[in-house]
Amino acid sequence: MLTLLELLQSGGIRTVAELADRLGVDGRTVRRYVDHLVDLDVPVESVRGRYGGYRLAPGYRLPPLMLNDDEALAVLLGLLAGRRAGLLTATDTASETAAAKIRRVLPEPLARRLDTVLESLAFTAPPGEFATPETGVLLTIADAVRHRRPVSIRYTSRDGRRSERTLHPYGIVTHSGRWYVTGADPGIGEDRTFRLDRIADARTLPGAFEPPAGLDPAERVLSGLAGAAYRYEVTLRIHGTVEQIRTRLPASLADLGPAEGTDPHAERWRRVELRAERLDWLPALLAALDRPFVIERPDELRDRVLALADRLTNAAHQT
Repeated sequence: MLTLLELLQSGGIRTVAELADRLGVDGRTVRRYVDHLVDLDVPVESVRGRYGGYRLAPGYRLPPLMLNDDEALAVLLGLLAGRRAGLLTATDTASETAAAKIRRVLPEPLARRLDTVLESLAFTAPPGEFATPETGVLLTIADAVRHRRPVSIRYTSRDGRRSERTLHPYGIVTHSGRWYVTGADPGIGEDRTFRLDRIADARTLPGAFEPPAGLDPAERVLSGLAGAAYRYEVTLRIHGTVEQIRTRLPASLADLGPAEGTDPHAERWRRVELRAERLDWLPALLAALDRPFVIERPDELRDRVLALADRLTNAAHQT
């Protein structure tokens, strides 16, 4: 919509075909974007005839962005938190360039104060690197969710198999730095959850669907992930309090078993279970936990911890 608005602000009458070509969408989507702009009180005029199309009302200009201190801080913190939490699209520099643009137009005293806040912040990052979805895929599926339209997606599974399927998307959910879409796969008659970063292309299809009553997309994604098969099932015993263990192994990452005694704040051996697709991030996390631990399974994790210990020992003896 913003790109459409920029095209219209350049002046003149733009045909539907021209706008569709510039935006990479179909004519119906262009008309829907125009309707959204009109709903936002942007005076888009429809011009009929052989050379008709859309134009902005003469003299209209988008008002400048005005932010007070609280709003500017909220926007910049949101951009920073989104980048640190993995809530990005494939254009991973977009949040940085957006923050830079906002920073340039702020009054200098306010900009310096905000810089002080941002420089003093520290974030604890979840393990691993985040794979990010394509912007076009994210926007197409979000539009389909809102208007209850089916989509055709090209998907690559975890084991590298590629397929093209139809999806009735119920909602988009972010969890632990990843983006998911959950919905019905009419080809198999079941609900499915897909990672957005594994979708190479998404196209809106004709028709509509009705999602189930009382649907909670977040609950469906979490239940789907809980039942999904992972490559590794890890079992540890860690000596510490619940609070100490949870500093590095939050509830979204690991399950803590009961400990002897009734005081949950006492330091005791606790069984910790988690599932993971990779083990390379766990040795460093366990070292950072700084609590006694025992690896029950898998043996590969024990080998990786020993390898990290050897590297650290060799590094410490370097002169």
